[in-house]
Amino acid sequence: VQLQASGGGLVQAGGSLRLSCAASGQTFSSLGMGWFRQAPGKEREFVAGIGWSGIYTYYADSVSGRFTISRDNAKNTVYLQMSSLKSEDTGVYYCAGSMRGGSYYREYEYWGQGTQVTVSS
Repeated sequence: VQLQASGGGLVQAGGSLRLSCAASGQTFSSLGMGWFRQAPGKEREFVAGIGWSGIYTYYADSVSGRFTISRDNAKNTVYLQMSSLKSEDTGVYYCAGSMRGGSYYREYEYWGQGTQVTVSS
């Protein structure tokens, strides 16, 4: 499975962005998907995850209530809708796929190239 993230950019604090991650391959609909982010000088951290069917979603406390993860298996795409953005949301956002799902980056076998999100205060 190859993953291609897009949709990042520069946004003012309080604004919104929607990230997309397009997947190639026939196994996308069987994978749990997640979004991670990494700020300069910091470790990669979990942001949000979604089960293969799209019914089960889970979030990091820091984004819960502001971000929404969703997927469209017919389009082989997972999304991250980000609202009420804060400067601390700045970082490179990566989409990832996992046969098991979870919130630990080592649980994910497939990774996209990342898309930069910059929130100006």
